[in-house]
Amino acid sequence: MVETQHEQSGSDTVAPGMVWDAWGVAAGHQPLSAQIRGLLAQVFGISGEPVARRAENDVALIPTTLTAADRAGLTAIVGDEHLTTADLDRLRHAGGKSTPDLLRRRADTPQDAPDAVVFPADHAQVLALLRYCAEHRVAVVAFGGGTSVVGGVDPVRGQFDTVLALDLRRLDTLTAVDPVSGTATLGAGLTGPRAEESLGAHGLSLGHFPQSFEFASIGGFAATRSSGQASAGYGRFDDMIERLVIATPQGTLDLGRAPASAAGPDLRELFVGSEGVLGIITSVTVRVHPVPETVGYQAWSFPDFATGAAALRAVVQAGAAPTVMRLSDEAETGLNLARSADVGGNPVSGCLAITTFEGTRAHVAARSVEASELLAAAGGTALGEAPARQWEHGRFAAPYLRDALLDVGVLCETLETATSWANLANLKVKVTGALMDALGAQGTPALVMCHISHTYPTGASLYFTVVAKQLDDPIAQWRIAKSAASDAMIAAGGTITHHHAVGADHRPWMRAEIGDLGVRVLRAVKRELDPTGVLNPGKLVP
Repeated sequence: MVETQHEQSGSDTVAPGMVWDAWGVAAGHQPLSAQIRGLLAQVFGISGEPVARRAENDVALIPTTLTAADRAGLTAIVGDEHLTTADLDRLRHAGGKSTPDLLRRRADTPQDAPDAVVFPADHAQVLALLRYCAEHRVAVVAFGGGTSVVGGVDPVRGQFDTVLALDLRRLDTLTAVDPVSGTATLGAGLTGPRAEESLGAHGLSLGHFPQSFEFASIGGFAATRSSGQASAGYGRFDDMIERLVIATPQGTLDLGRAPASAAGPDLRELFVGSEGVLGIITSVTVRVHPVPETVGYQAWSFPDFATGAAALRAVVQAGAAPTVMRLSDEAETGLNLARSADVGGNPVSGCLAITTFEGTRAHVAARSVEASELLAAAGGTALGEAPARQWEHGRFAAPYLRDALLDVGVLCETLETATSWANLANLKVKVTGALMDALGAQGTPALVMCHISHTYPTGASLYFTVVAKQLDDPIAQWRIAKSAASDAMIAAGGTITHHHAVGADHRPWMRAEIGDLGVRVLRAVKRELDPTGVLNPGKLVP
């Protein structure tokens, strides 16, 4: 017998957060436009009419296995009001927001979920919880914003009878600001908007804006090596980290005494990207900068992807990179801009590139001139500000469109990789071909789009969006395509992930990524810090 909601929500610490079966908040979801419905009918033979979804209260969960003894032990640490086994709370911590996550959540079968959700107040409580769970063999999944798209917060029990979601939302304060050094210390549970708001009160900004920005947490950014849309100007999140405080079942680590050190290997690197498998990050000290005085915008058109990629390479290798610099291929440009008004009286064709520049007026003026000269010399045509401003206005909204497509029977998912500039074209061809072949062989021709989202002097990332008609088992359909694409990434010399992290989904390819000896190193660190293996089972470490 499957239990449904059997108690009230845990406390006022349980905020509504994102909707349980889709991305974001309910207000962000809009019906598909007539133009998109027409395109779906033409390409996939789909009417575009959404299927009704279940109400949250109607979802059946697998019953909690939390024992009375464990409940008493955990509440002795955090207080009874900060632990809940209510089904609505468990459901909202049942995993991340990948397409397979959402498809599973919408299925009629009973849903798996953590057996309880606990809300510690500070580092000391996190540490005490980990020690209790290690002693009593309770698996622990650290939960920030719940935005993982690689199975990183799925409540995997592994060898344990009970799994606990450890929600960090109460660790949500800006605890220190050092304007002289340009650093700030943030609680791991702060969301992106709350961090910017808190820093903004001091005239400062972190400048980290991944697509998950509105919901993801500071701790999650660190634990997954997040890369924001302004990485060309401010770097990845791991570039911003100065200090970390980590709770493990074996004790506390406080890492990062100075901006640079020769005191052996940098142990911070063990935990940046560790996904809650080696310990739980509770506090992050980051590099910050003054809120930009001004922002400059410029969009560009290139005749083809190769020309555009070469132009971006010229800019970044010259040290003239804008704050944001990205390039869409022909397919993505066509889909995103075909329904937009002409820019400057001329239709956009080829490949669209977006650049923005932040800083003082003098800095923005000088840098935009240098970058513009390089882009024009490499074959770019300036389109003015409008497309760049339009991109910025909707840059966090793409997952909402994904969910609307899922509602009408369209499979839509993303995946990403990175490689050297010399190998970029080869990797793009191989991954695109693998996706189209794998889906086409199942009788579902696919549209595969791609953009460069992050650039470096030596290479760049490729971000793919895949659209196809759903089959009767869309999870299995995507699994075949994802596996083919992942194999192609590794075979073509790319990384299995540039910024989505490893989680459960990419774990099968970690051995190919780091080798047998690398796997043994990770396992050795895991044994030392988490000898009972309670931290986030089934993720990262093969």
